[in-house]
Amino acid sequence: MSSSEQLYDLAIVGGGLAGLTLSIQMRKKGYRVIVFEKESYPMHRVCGEYISMESAQYLYDCGVDRNALKLPRITQLHVTAPSGYKLAHALSPGGFGISRYKLDDMLATYATNLGVVVLQQTPVTHLEKNATTYTVNTRTSSYTVRMVAGTWGKRSTMDVKWNRAFVQERNRLLSRYIGIKYHVQADLPHNLIELHNFKDGYCGISKIEDDRYCMCYLTTAENLKLAGGDIKRMEEQILHKNPYLKTYFNQYTSMYEKPLAISQISFERKETDMHAVPFAGDSAGLITPLCGNGMSMALHASKLLSHHLDKFLQQDAIDVQACLASYKQQWEVHFSGRMRAGRLIQSMFGSTLMTEALLRILKPFPLFVGKLVDSTHGDTF
Repeated sequence: MSSSEQLYDLAIVGGGLAGLTLSIQMRKKGYRVIVFEKESYPMHRVCGEYISMESAQYLYDCGVDRNALKLPRITQLHVTAPSGYKLAHALSPGGFGISRYKLDDMLATYATNLGVVVLQQTPVTHLEKNATTYTVNTRTSSYTVRMVAGTWGKRSTMDVKWNRAFVQERNRLLSRYIGIKYHVQADLPHNLIELHNFKDGYCGISKIEDDRYCMCYLTTAENLKLAGGDIKRMEEQILHKNPYLKTYFNQYTSMYEKPLAISQISFERKETDMHAVPFAGDSAGLITPLCGNGMSMALHASKLLSHHLDKFLQQDAIDVQACLASYKQQWEVHFSGRMRAGRLIQSMFGSTLMTEALLRILKPFPLFVGKLVDSTHGDTF
């Protein structure tokens, strides 16, 4: 195995939203940064592709100008029960839509232009903390770095190797989900995000860039098993019972030959660090998708982590344990409440009768609906 001669200040394992924006912020501070991404850009990811407005300025600082891109501004929310009963609510300040295919590629290009070393198709096989540095191994090379950040997403081989708690909890209620995503051509308002419930799941649809919409749903592995592992059969047997989803799946043309799928999604509480490696984004905690705030949380966490890593990398400013402790404290302040709210709201949906009753109770009280939305979002950062 060859060895890298250059000593990097920071290695980032995972080139998604948290990893790429962290690399950009740290490079702007003057550090030598390397990113390891197991796939290659541009790529599709299973994601709702809606970003709340709290992230707009931060993304602009990272080279993404939503106004110049003419991205759709989303200001309205429709939620339906499996029967089709609908609740409509104005979103303030709302958000905007952009595909991960476009966004991640833009961030990777911007990071590279700044001088970040972005290694694609390079999975990390081993991480190790040494006395004063870290060792990062790939299949072909070994790198010595001053600090490592884990931003590898919902679930990775590193999670399994480190036997993280959420990996062990396959039978827990919050660890049994699968996600399916399409890009479709549709005829819907550009300013609208819809959330359609069905038995043990929900499907979101909203406008992204160009002439396409993201249609992404979350359901249980049990639903897929009941359909014999056939996604189309599951959609026909379960999702189509919601009249909106039946119409959408029958009328709108998918732009994929087959849908993107991801399994073993966990909403269990996760650690913010392990083996002296801090986590950001979904590797630190995944908010339930119906909250529509996962992308913004990943972006915000990367900004928080950049401040703490900067203090650590300034010679003798703080040690590793102080860096991890201060980051964890800030992460809890900003996100733990949202995560709890997300898990509570998710527990209210999924049951056909409960979802119907909840929407009927909420509909006359828009102020309370607004407070529920606000409980899963934060301020501009």
